Amino acid sequence: MAVIGLDDTDSRERGMCTTYLAATIATRLRERGHRVSRGLLVRLNPAIEHKTRGNAALAIHTSCSENEAFAIAREAIEKVAETDDPNTNPGLVVASDASVSPPIADFSARATGSRLAIADAREVCASAGYTSHGWEDGQGLIGALAAVGAWRAFSEWTVEHIAYREPERWGTPRSVDTDSLFAAADRGYPTTWDTVDRGEGEAICVPRTPCPVLFGVRGEGQAAARKVADAIDSEPIERTATFLTNQGTDAHLREGSISLVENGRAYRLSGTVASAPETRRGGHVHFELAEGNVDDGDSRGGDAGENGQDDRASRLGCVAFEPTKRFRDRVRALRAGDHLTVCGEVSEGALKLEKFAVRDLLRTENVTPTCPRCERSMESAGREQGYRCRDCGTDREGKVPRPLDRDLEVGWYEVPPRARRHVAKPLVRGGFDAPTHPER
Repeated sequence: MAVIGLDDTDSRERGMCTTYLAATIATRLRERGHRVSRGLLVRLNPAIEHKTRGNAALAIHTSCSENEAFAIAREAIEKVAETDDPNTNPGLVVASDASVSPPIADFSARATGSRLAIADAREVCASAGYTSHGWEDGQGLIGALAAVGAWRAFSEWTVEHIAYREPERWGTPRSVDTDSLFAAADRGYPTTWDTVDRGEGEAICVPRTPCPVLFGVRGEGQAAARKVADAIDSEPIERTATFLTNQGTDAHLREGSISLVENGRAYRLSGTVASAPETRRGGHVHFELAEGNVDDGDSRGGDAGENGQDDRASRLGCVAFEPTKRFRDRVRALRAGDHLTVCGEVSEGALKLEKFAVRDLLRTENVTPTCPRCERSMESAGREQGYRCRDCGTDREGKVPRPLDRDLEVGWYEVPPRARRHVAKPLVRGGFDAPTHPER
């Protein structure tokens, strides 16, 4: 049994899609009498800047011999890959299924959350005896090798069923009936997800790029995804393909601590809100997350830790970008002192929020005391001397707690479907460690 790994054959500007190339290779293999046992759509590190939007690599598991598989795949790549785009650098790796060892699976796992070098991929291919080829600078070899090892690297898989356009329609406006799409999405939910964004009225499963994809339906199983796809009225479909995929699984997240995060990686981090959320230019909402606890007194939000030392090293900026729309209201509802778990990619020293869990909410705030006699606000009696009502003579040692009305509950909150990364796990899939508040 051979495993064919492919990556980086498409272009942001010129179109194409590596899933389409994989589908055509699978068709060619079947026409020659070979069995295709599975196709894998593997989402890699979403933080890689030179990726196309989904950063997907593809694997085809087939009964074909390695030599014939390599020849068929290479011919297909050279025929349709958009290598005229200087940012398209295809990679092809073919291996025996039996030769996919733990180090290869480890390479695949690291490719979802780390930055790997082309030289690393070439070295691993050579030491494993794999047949490989890279076009241009060979950047796609990283994803191709990761796809080869993916079946052994990951234990959790979902499904994407993709419908492709007739070639003469590529690059033209897509014709998909919105009413039938939304109705099918409603019937399929929650077994299928992220087909539409109800809050924004958007058809999420229909791309806007000039690629061959007409739409793609994501779900827990093949039957559910195909049932939704079959109910969508659209322009003629040239072919369909169903892939097992690690998308919707959070495969990119790693446990970490705020003081040790690195740019270009995605994390699950716990901490305390250290600054009030602030909406800045462009509509993006920012706040700081601190390691450990934050004082709930007048010193909250300050820069000094114990012994007056700067504690900025144990803080991390978090941001909800404007395209996350209504999710920003959840972020704005946070207050300094709330305990959270946050998930997202770290870039330029800030975490791009994908979802967060409220672990504990600040329920009171410290305010200037009110005189029990005249019900007026007391005034400061001087530094560290508490508060005094100058008319009545009553006093208090310091500020007093006042209950807070909160618009949040304990549990998980997420970005809407329109802003979700392919690999990020939607809350509707379940398996989270607290109550969930899914977006649909």
